[in-house]
Amino acid sequence: MTGSGGSQHWAPGDHILWRYRGNGTGAVHICRPVTVVQDTPELLAVWMAPDTECVRPVLADGTPVHDEPLATRYTAPRTTERARWSGSGVLKLARPGEPWSVWLFWERGWRFRSWYVNLEEPRVRWSGGLDSEDHFLDISVYPDRSWLWRDEDEFAQAQRSGLMGPEQAARVRAAGERAVERIKSWGTPFADGWEDWRPDPGWRVPELPADWDRTPAHTAP
Repeated sequence: MTGSGGSQHWAPGDHILWRYRGNGTGAVHICRPVTVVQDTPELLAVWMAPDTECVRPVLADGTPVHDEPLATRYTAPRTTERARWSGSGVLKLARPGEPWSVWLFWERGWRFRSWYVNLEEPRVRWSGGLDSEDHFLDISVYPDRSWLWRDEDEFAQAQRSGLMGPEQAARVRAAGERAVERIKSWGTPFADGWEDWRPDPGWRVPELPADWDRTPAHTAP
């Protein structure tokens, strides 16, 4: 990480951790090693390569979270496991202070599939990466400019399970509406041409460190 004061940035090719803390717990339950593509005061872009070893939440008996019925999905005991990212890689774009990140997905052969707006707490940086908290509600956006809400059922259940109070839920929904306005106007990052980007063939897949859940000293967003 280079720079000083509140303007520290990573260099292209650096390996960092993109992490999410559990809602209401503060403990890291999602950790994804990524490679920095670009890091400027306006935009952080990172690449999560296929077959990257990540950390993800599972039920206490190892069952995938989404196999649990919705009514108990957020109250059943959980743990974490290491697992490889399957499918194509993901390019993630994040602007400082915005309550979402935008992910780009491709099919095999680099046929662009969609953008995914992941509503989340504005990211906080630390020396080894950045931390956020997922807000359940998401938006898919397609090349023909159509879009749709994702995971509205999980967003509602998270509120019923006490993981998100009414005020926070209202802020998240308002953030989603702002994202929709950006989508309708085809504003950044949807018109930035990132769908034509390709990773450096010389990049190696970053490794998941043993201390992936360490508590860092956070810096500026």
